[in-house]
Amino acid sequence: MNREMIFHFDHPHFGTIAEVSDVVGGKGASLWAMTSRLGLPTPPGFTIGVNTCAMLGESEFTENFTAGMNSAIAKLEEETGKQLGDPENPLLLAVRSGASVSMPGMMETILNVGVTPLTLPALQDVTGNHFFALDLYRRFLEGFCKSTLNVDHPMFDAQTIEQAGLPDHIKDLETVISERIGGERLCDARYLLNECIHAVIRSSNSATALAYRKKTGLPESLGTAVTIQAMVFGNTGASSGTGVVFSRDPNSGEKKICGDWISNAQGDDVVAGDSATSDISVFGATHPSAYEELKLHLEHLEIFYQDMVDVEFTVDQGKLWILQARVGKRTARAASRIAVELANSERFELKKKDALATITQSLSTEKSSTRILAGEKKPITTGLGASAGIASGLAVFTSEEAIEVAEDGKEVVLIRQETSPADVHGMAVAAGILTSLGGLMSHAAVVARDWNLPAVVGAAGMQFTADAVVIGTAKIQTGDIISIDGNTGEVFVGEMLSTADDDPYLEQLKAWAEKKDKD
Repeated sequence: MNREMIFHFDHPHFGTIAEVSDVVGGKGASLWAMTSRLGLPTPPGFTIGVNTCAMLGESEFTENFTAGMNSAIAKLEEETGKQLGDPENPLLLAVRSGASVSMPGMMETILNVGVTPLTLPALQDVTGNHFFALDLYRRFLEGFCKSTLNVDHPMFDAQTIEQAGLPDHIKDLETVISERIGGERLCDARYLLNECIHAVIRSSNSATALAYRKKTGLPESLGTAVTIQAMVFGNTGASSGTGVVFSRDPNSGEKKICGDWISNAQGDDVVAGDSATSDISVFGATHPSAYEELKLHLEHLEIFYQDMVDVEFTVDQGKLWILQARVGKRTARAASRIAVELANSERFELKKKDALATITQSLSTEKSSTRILAGEKKPITTGLGASAGIASGLAVFTSEEAIEVAEDGKEVVLIRQETSPADVHGMAVAAGILTSLGGLMSHAAVVARDWNLPAVVGAAGMQFTADAVVIGTAKIQTGDIISIDGNTGEVFVGEMLSTADDDPYLEQLKAWAEKKDKD
């Protein structure tokens, strides 16, 4: 029964990566491929299959499933030499979602499961780093409150944490959780793990997940698998960190490594969009050996997936770990270049006729990359061009405003400090996205590229007030016209018009299509 419900990363799956994804989700399939097929350094773990998660729902775990979980955890404990809930040598786990089709950031992930009041002292003693251990506990408690208890509390504000102090902040979180589930359960690592599994399964039917599926045309019934993986830590000091990279530029399609890196941080810091990131070249300069290893893994993954890949990784005290790989989201312009270059490369099996099938209908709707701006105006700020294209519209500062204005038939540019899955409804109706925080792998950037939505992230000098944003000497209020250039990262006051820009790769695809029709 265990084999039918729970699949270890070294499970002998049969079939293509797409077929395996239908069983264990995209994340589970990538971990299986990296472990069993490619031999890449991945933390051990297992995946609860998509069908099993659909059956579990909010129900109590069955006797058979519990037996399977006990066996899977026992194997993981043997592989790591640690035990879940052990007050002397605790095992910490990541609980991750993973649908068969990538839905970046739309479902829950809970990290550091296994930190409890009973295991915290051991983590402090083993590492000799009390702040590190407290930070792990803080991250788990916040994730548990948000994902499992649906608690949205002002204690999550960074300024509040700084004012209260980390120990007091943790005590506040413990109080909130204990009031909901009981203090004794706060010490029960296995109970907490089970609750996290339920939370991840529930998130597949959250309002944000449903909105994303509606926007992208995915089935409403699309569920998720749940992956349980041993934690590795990017927040142990200067020799550690975390990053997300593309094997090719997701904006242009150029063959070069692009991505974000944060030293001394965990993976959710990169994708959340609220932390300052560095270009991946900084990682190359500070960790040259690990960077060269990462480059080799990216090459192997491109060949395996026969496409550009998006990879999440962590460096734990100098050691590189690959946490996830998937076919990367890219703009329509990048899609045409990648398809042509892969079809022309002897390293890939993609044929010219197959390259045509990799280009979606979004090619016909991509915004132009050539701009025309009335008058000679200079940009009021410049950020990162996160998703190619030009967008002009009325400035709005909330997703609710975006929906209201868009319903009147007007173009809007959604302006936020950073976006989160809660903003998906507003992003879905926007002509463009502008954020003051975040990097190329932030939530705003990834979703915008997926939807061919022009976006600028990490724009400097943006000061938000109650009803406006001040950028230099310009004060942008709700309803003012603003323009963004997702190619250059520039932001302008006023309307920007655009003209068609030649795309030689798209023209090549069109030529192949014409030849195919004639043949």
